[in-house]
Amino acid sequence: MSTVSVNGRSLQTTHQTVQLVINELGLSQGRYAVEVDGELVPKSELAQLRIVDGMNIEVVQAVGGG
Repeated sequence: MSTVSVNGRSLQTTHQTVQLVINELGLSQGRYAVEVDGELVPKSELAQLRIVDGMNIEVVQAVGGG
């Protein structure tokens, strides 16, 4: 089990990839961007990016408006 921070909230997970963690939290809906440990990560790489204990994940949802 690993402890990670997602959008400032600490959580423990048994998931192996960043994609699985953000899917479980419902953060992969619509348009979004993901930053891991201060680096923007392309969505195409999230399913291969392995969870590491202490990892800091930020997910930003795009909101339209005018």
